[in-house]
Amino acid sequence: MFVLAGLLLNTPSLRAHHSFTDYDVTTLVTFTGTLAKVDWINPHIGIQIDVRDATGKVTTWSLLGYPPNTLARNGFPRSILKKGETITITVYKAKNGSNTGAVREVTFPDGSRKFAGPEGR
Repeated sequence: MFVLAGLLLNTPSLRAHHSFTDYDVTTLVTFTGTLAKVDWINPHIGIQIDVRDATGKVTTWSLLGYPPNTLARNGFPRSILKKGETITITVYKAKNGSNTGAVREVTFPDGSRKFAGPEGR
């Protein structure tokens, strides 16, 4: 039984999935950038956004949101995220200091907002 459990836990899909505890849920970070890529896949959507700082340097952030089905059921269709569009995004930044995070909210160019991830704990 222990061997089977070890084999199951060694599969890439299980190793790739992580806990929300990887993020600092006490601090929200908001930034504006250009949507570079969207992966509308399970278990979470993936968003890459290019953010330009005051000096002009571009940093790419890799973010995770709710599962696609959860978003679609809550009025957040796949078609709403358009590559090349400028969006403002609010995230819980990763505790390890990397440019990764868990999406909380997306604000679109028309000012509308949609939740794409959970409220902090």
